[in-house]
Amino acid sequence: MNKVFIIAEAGVNHNGDINIAKKLVKEAKRIGCDAVKFQTFKAENIVTRFAERADYQNKNNPGANSQYDMLKALELSHKDHLELIKLCNDINIKFLSSPFGLEDVDFLSSLGMDVVKIPSGEITNLPYLRRVASLKKKIILSTGMSDMNEIKEALNILIEGGVKKQDISILHCNTEYPTPYDDVNLKAMLSIRDAFGINVGYSDHTPGIEVAISAVALGATIIEKHFTLDKSMVGPDHKASLEPEEFKIMVDAIRNIEKALGDGVKRPSSSELKNKDIVRKSIVALLDIKKGDVFSDKNVTVKRPGTGISPMLWDKVIGQISKRDFKKDELIEI
Repeated sequence: MNKVFIIAEAGVNHNGDINIAKKLVKEAKRIGCDAVKFQTFKAENIVTRFAERADYQNKNNPGANSQYDMLKALELSHKDHLELIKLCNDINIKFLSSPFGLEDVDFLSSLGMDVVKIPSGEITNLPYLRRVASLKKKIILSTGMSDMNEIKEALNILIEGGVKKQDISILHCNTEYPTPYDDVNLKAMLSIRDAFGINVGYSDHTPGIEVAISAVALGATIIEKHFTLDKSMVGPDHKASLEPEEFKIMVDAIRNIEKALGDGVKRPSSSELKNKDIVRKSIVALLDIKKGDVFSDKNVTVKRPGTGISPMLWDKVIGQISKRDFKKDELIEI
């Protein structure tokens, strides 16, 4: 595929409000994304009531007392899912959601989801991976916080469970929000591709857009980036997200790059062919030449335009006898 699959990661940036979620869907479509992704979970099934929050969660979501309290306020109901899927179908943007537990995997499957997006935190969750594999759907696997051995183990579990390797895409990822540029290690995406012979992409949590764009230039076929209506909103992920207009700049840049990458065959392009004769050179008379003169480096030279004999045939021309008179700068004929 020449087209990069761009996912607007709405995640939990709806703050538990279905109306905000719907606005995120509409904005993702407006700015040219291929998919909008949410998160499917029930707090009581994925985190204990005593689990601490990450530093970035404490900083960006100061009101919650625990990770459980924070996540409970960010759940989407089953009804919310149905409304969002309908909206996505109506405006022709793909709905995706990351399931965080076995029940969530089954629920999304029951809704007809044909792609499972496995979040980074589940890459070492054996029962979860086996359940996802049993569905035999297309899979996008994020690899934040993991090493190559953990990626290999997860990949083997999925394939042994019945998923075709060609139906799996692996996203290089760093799960610090925002990710420091020094920690991106974008070349690891290529290491994953080369080690496993698999389709790769990049899930970006850096503050700007340049790393995601660079990933496309390196060969990413999927880009996922957090998306918000307003970075100043309270919530764990807003500050590490892009607002619509900034996201649109990234999308436009990616679309330009995917066109520019081309097919890898070196040949003159249709747009530059018109310049070929203008820019290249021909063998011309250096001075007036009489019929019967011998062509030499004393009476012929190389100048534009390139509509005459190519300078690559210089050795063939030198030593030939002129068959007619030539004026200075006239194209030589033999």
